[in-house]
Amino acid sequence: MEEWKEYKLGEITNMKNGKKRPQSNGVFPVYGGNGIMDYSDSYNAENAIIVGRVGAYCGCVYKCDGKCWVSDNAISVFAKDIVDTQFLYYLMTTVDFHHHHIGGAQPLMTQDIIGDFTVSIPPLSVQNQIVHILKSFDDKIEVNRQINDNLEQQAQALFKSWFVDFEPFKYGEFVESVLGMIPKGWRVGTLDDLLEIKYGKDHKKLSDGKIPVYGSGGLMRRVDKSLYKGESVLIPRKGTLNNVMYVNEEFWTVDTMFYTIPKVEHIALFCYLFLLGKDLASMNAGSAVPSMTTEILNSMSVVIPQNSIVNEFDNVISSYFRKIENNDNESRRLAELRDTLLPKLMSGELNVFDKPNDQS
Repeated sequence: MEEWKEYKLGEITNMKNGKKRPQSNGVFPVYGGNGIMDYSDSYNAENAIIVGRVGAYCGCVYKCDGKCWVSDNAISVFAKDIVDTQFLYYLMTTVDFHHHHIGGAQPLMTQDIIGDFTVSIPPLSVQNQIVHILKSFDDKIEVNRQINDNLEQQAQALFKSWFVDFEPFKYGEFVESVLGMIPKGWRVGTLDDLLEIKYGKDHKKLSDGKIPVYGSGGLMRRVDKSLYKGESVLIPRKGTLNNVMYVNEEFWTVDTMFYTIPKVEHIALFCYLFLLGKDLASMNAGSAVPSMTTEILNSMSVVIPQNSIVNEFDNVISSYFRKIENNDNESRRLAELRDTLLPKLMSGELNVFDKPNDQS
């Protein structure tokens, strides 16, 4: 095995704290401690590794390929010539930053803490081999993500044509409602007619397991207990309000994420796509932290079709989401295999010249 050398992270990187995020919208992702939180027309970092600096996501590690804005809740890390940026990212995901923060109620990560960690670095040729192995998994996961995004866009377009533009059917007579002209036999109701909105609960005392825990930023961890099982639309209560999710499994949601129980058979996907078409962030009821309330959600006006049409739509659209679920399951298996290989590759325990089959 080629020689690996030990360095302090501070010796092989440059770091800088992020800055308060701009108010203007744009195309550059804005990173906070929990990943992408918004998009801006300005950037303050490029090809950076990002480490959560403060709060619950203190020590979390992300990577941005391209230009981005790193907020004041995070730290930008840049590789020096001795180390490949992608290799450094993989390496830093194996470092236990979480248990080395300062502060009590409000955990804080600093550049000095990050820089003081000792890591082993192989020659660049070996780094490139390791990156090739690990990135083959990530590339396939990214392909699955793009396919799923496309499937969701198709599903949204289908929802719009069925329930907004009314193009597919010759409905016959239309009648006027408070929301405009709708097919006869349909009615205008509220989201409360279709979904029961429930509060998530604290997850910190739960043991690790296989059941996903969702927050407003997405998947947080996996535990041994569930809060609900079945179809549900998850709606952020705090934070990134537009990050609505559809699930059909056992799950747990934290207190920053509502979960819902369908009141009408086969209505979950209809409601999910309805909410995706709404700008929930513009309905913010908070001040310092974006917030959503049950009152706002329950009172949202919605055109409700006849049950037979809802059932027909659900039958068509379910195939899209089964494909999405299959891709998600494959990506999860790939991620688990990658994460099994990661520490062995980063320690030199696994010889890169005996690499596993390429997953791409």
